[in-house]
Amino acid sequence: MRSIWAGAISFGMVVIPVKLYAATEQRDVAFRQVHREDGGRIQFRRICSVDGEEVPYADVAKGYELATGDMVVLTDDDLKDLPLATAKRIDVLHFSPAGQLDPILANKAYYLDPDPSGVRAYVLFRDALERSGRVAVAKVAIRQREALAALRVRDGVLVLETLLWPDEVRAPDFKFLDEDVDIRSQELKMAASLIDTMTEDFDPALYKDSYREALEALVQAKIEGNDVVRPAGTAVPAGAPGGPADLTETLRASVAAAKANRAKDTEEDDAEPAPAAPKQRKPPGGRKKASA
Repeated sequence: MRSIWAGAISFGMVVIPVKLYAATEQRDVAFRQVHREDGGRIQFRRICSVDGEEVPYADVAKGYELATGDMVVLTDDDLKDLPLATAKRIDVLHFSPAGQLDPILANKAYYLDPDPSGVRAYVLFRDALERSGRVAVAKVAIRQREALAALRVRDGVLVLETLLWPDEVRAPDFKFLDEDVDIRSQELKMAASLIDTMTEDFDPALYKDSYREALEALVQAKIEGNDVVRPAGTAVPAGAPGGPADLTETLRASVAAAKANRAKDTEEDDAEPAPAAPKQRKPPGGRKKASA
């Protein structure tokens, strides 16, 4: 894993230097939009609606559209001067019972890894937080956006969970909420009995994404049947003669990469089976070691 943020937990007078790592990843099979006839990738260009010209990325700015159709253009220089009080800092505001945090507020989870100089303070804070049965409510700025967050402990590691702001949660406005629905006590008892009968401990290992597995099998079948297209102009991998068997191996590696869904913040090079690769994985108990 590769850290996406470095800063510190600010807890009263205590400052704990940490690095932030994405705790989850989407494992969908990645597809590209291509031309059905020849497999060529479909390209999307930034075209200005006024002059019809393609706009270089360097000339793209953020625009806030007014009701009149006028546009307020904001440049990077405009935005860089906006104050972010929690930049490079996870500012603990207070502590709350874990049950008071509505799950609908949950956004994205990150692991916190302490710098060597902050391990003792990290462990002290972690143990005290875990024993308290509470979560720390904090503010943090990630990628130029300030977010409400919660700090909790999972498997001996502090987890930062960014939360939605209250005004980002929609109120349920449905007609049936105003209806007077009559439920008989016997029906309620039978429903409760059914729930009791179907109750068991939750084990996430028992569940799998059957659609994704079927999709991967479909792609693999096409690879093994050499039902593939090499778009014109595509270079043959270095050192490969370019025959069907070599193409199959190349595509097999692509499918493996899609399974792992290596996001930008955790992207690794699968093309080189480097001997040092296992060192990138943290062994159990190796929380103190930060990734290179």
